[in-house]
Amino acid sequence: MSEPSALVGIVVVSHSAKVAEGTVELAVQMAGSDVALLPVGGTADGNLGTDADRIGAAIATADRGAGVVVLGDLGSAILATEAAIETLGPRADRVRVSTGPLVEGAVVAAVQASIGQSMEEVLAAADGARNLDKGVNR
Repeated sequence: MSEPSALVGIVVVSHSAKVAEGTVELAVQMAGSDVALLPVGGTADGNLGTDADRIGAAIATADRGAGVVVLGDLGSAILATEAAIETLGPRADRVRVSTGPLVEGAVVAAVQASIGQSMEEVLAAADGARNLDKGVNR
């Protein structure tokens, strides 16, 4: 397995600090603490919303050299993430934004990152989480 510093980082972006923090808490329980999992929720003043500056700072912190996968809850979280990525310069090439669901995507991405998978493999797992079978019989 790769050293912890070489693992893909995960950033969870939500309009709610509680949603982002809870999602990261769950992902850490499933994947362990070697993966850099960072929540970014709400605005700097504690309200609901997103903040491109805080997202950019979290991406920079989560990037330990193997790249970062970002998951967002709603469209404007993705827009703020894209604005943050634009400020990263050449490091922007080491960031991918998932189209997968926030909670399931973060959990599977963290698990895949924890076993040393590449950024593209972690992204594919996060994106693919939209098709997870939850065992509902209909």
